[in-house]
Amino acid sequence: MENQTLNKVTEEQIEKDKANARWLYQALLEKYGLPTWRTPLPAIDELISTILSQNTNDHNRDIAFNRLRAAFPTWEEVRDADVEKIIAAIRPAGLENQKGKRIKTVLQQISQEHAQLDLDFLTDWDREKVRGYLLQFKGVGMKTAAIVMQFSLGMPAFPVDTHIYRVTGRFGIRPENMNVEECHLYMESLFSPDQYEAGHLNIIRLGREICQARKPHCEICPLQERCNFFRRLVENS
Repeated sequence: MENQTLNKVTEEQIEKDKANARWLYQALLEKYGLPTWRTPLPAIDELISTILSQNTNDHNRDIAFNRLRAAFPTWEEVRDADVEKIIAAIRPAGLENQKGKRIKTVLQQISQEHAQLDLDFLTDWDREKVRGYLLQFKGVGMKTAAIVMQFSLGMPAFPVDTHIYRVTGRFGIRPENMNVEECHLYMESLFSPDQYEAGHLNIIRLGREICQARKPHCEICPLQERCNFFRRLVENS
């Protein structure tokens, strides 16, 4: 993967960002504690669930996923179903036409390449080979691949969603011009693998509750002390 912005980051900047990432991790740990992911799903279930989660909230994703499993109890049945029936089942997740076609295509592709319709074989693969395999599917980007890796396969990866991208940019532990795809690998370089899960979940929580897109509640944020956004806010007030 080409990472032109990442390649331009100096060693000095990386070390500074690592130190601030460690501080951020500890500050959020003190604020929120050690979070845990929802009940882990098998990798193929997580893959489909994460495709459904794109551009919607967790509630709508879960409704769509449960409706899909109720209509088609096995992934083989989803694979072989008429795409219109898949679309109807997952409508609560939004973008159902796009997601329905992608889900069917992903399941067909896995079936063509492997004897069983699951992703259990990935547990024996090298981490970067797994990432590359997941990224080959249309509609699967770095975030989806990282979620499957970290939370289903137990392979260290740092998923970056819109909240994490916003918080890390405002706080200042990544170059402002770094894109979302590059941000995944940069976060993996700043945090240690044992910090990926809690770091990911706590930053998302901060983004949802405090560092919101339109109206951040900087006055109650635990990251004020080192936050670039807050410092600029104070300087301009």
